[in-house]
Amino acid sequence: MTIHHLEVRFQVDGDDGAVFTRLFNRHIQAWSKLYEDACARARRTEAERSFGDGEDRP
Repeated sequence: MTIHHLEVRFQVDGDDGAVFTRLFNRHIQAWSKLYEDACARARRTEAERSFGDGEDRP
């Protein structure tokens, strides 16, 4: 999925930029962790699938 345009509007008390930055950082870190975990699972799966590919077969 590719997001070409994203517009976020919210109203907060205080410094809007600081609130947005704090919320964005929290959610991007959670997304990044999920993405890294998925990539690690994909690498492990690929390694398991290739296990034994180099062995001679009778």
